[in-house]
Amino acid sequence: MSRTSIFAAVALGLTASACAPTGQPLSATNNPSLYSVHQPVVERSDFVLDLSTSADRVPQSEIDRLHAWFDSIGLSYGDRIFVDEPRDYASPGARDDVSRAVAEYGLLVSDGAPVLNGTIQPGTIRVITSRATASVPGCPVWGNAASEATTLTSSNYGCAMNANLAAMVANPEDLVLGEDGSTRGSATTATRAIRTYRERPPTGRQGLPATSTTEQNR
Repeated sequence: MSRTSIFAAVALGLTASACAPTGQPLSATNNPSLYSVHQPVVERSDFVLDLSTSADRVPQSEIDRLHAWFDSIGLSYGDRIFVDEPRDYASPGARDDVSRAVAEYGLLVSDGAPVLNGTIQPGTIRVITSRATASVPGCPVWGNAASEATTLTSSNYGCAMNANLAAMVANPEDLVLGEDGSTRGSATTATRAIRTYRERPPTGRQGLPATSTTEQNR
């Protein structure tokens, strides 16, 4: 079972809400600004598997089923794994069993499982794989000729840059939510490049090496 949610990047809503000088809604073919109407759209899919537990552990048969499920959905870097338990029935041992299985794929179990439909029954534990992807739908758009004299940006304006951004971002959800900044930092690391620039002798300080053109011509 899977559940899909789509989140448009904030910039798209700000741009699309504007109007062109003609009074028409802003679109790729009547955009007089330097803001692109082509923005990344983030789509998140949640895959769900319920496993049976026994005495606060996950039986090996269920672990094998979990591995088969991970392989079927192509679990890989960037996916987030959550473990959800029945209300008032915590299963720390079962959670540890799932965490060890997830670690075999080089991933960790994350905190804060998303709220999904369906009640988790006692004697089971729910594994959720959350996968986010980003893309710029509708690109490229060659709606106007490149040689056409106009004060508007090209209909394809922003497609390449934003499509590359959507393809390269490590966590597509950062395009929507961003990441909390950190006040921690190392002054030594921050000034290392400046110290190297100031203290390292210039490369031309020793002068040019002397060579004999006579020897080279022989």
